[in-house]
Amino acid sequence: MYPEHLVAPMRADIVEGGFKELKSATEVEGLMASGGTTLLFINSVCGCSARTARPGVKEAVWNSAKKPQNLATVFAGVDGEATQKAREYTLPYPPSSPSIALFKDGELVHFVERHHIEGRSAEVIAAHLEGVFDEFC
Repeated sequence: MYPEHLVAPMRADIVEGGFKELKSATEVEGLMASGGTTLLFINSVCGCSARTARPGVKEAVWNSAKKPQNLATVFAGVDGEATQKAREYTLPYPPSSPSIALFKDGELVHFVERHHIEGRSAEVIAAHLEGVFDEFC
């Protein structure tokens, strides 16, 4: 677990982008039961999260005409219960952080693993997600 003073700016970054923080398994379950389209960002303290994943996810949401109805985030290494529950919904993919999941009516329809984030720019990630939103939202 990382100290809160370290992760607070990283939490704020994605929340300011319109994402709701989920800190418990119950909150994750409630979100998944709500239906519609849901973008779930699994946040991380790593550099690829700061340089490309968070900016890319926010840019995709800002730029897209079609957007997920729900925007949510869990923080790997910090909010263990919520992250563990979120990862149950992203099976069969192995745990990956950062990562980006799109759900439609609780069903996983697209998943971006860490190895698809590393080495790519925020703009490339955003463009990819914009195409995913066009298809599923």
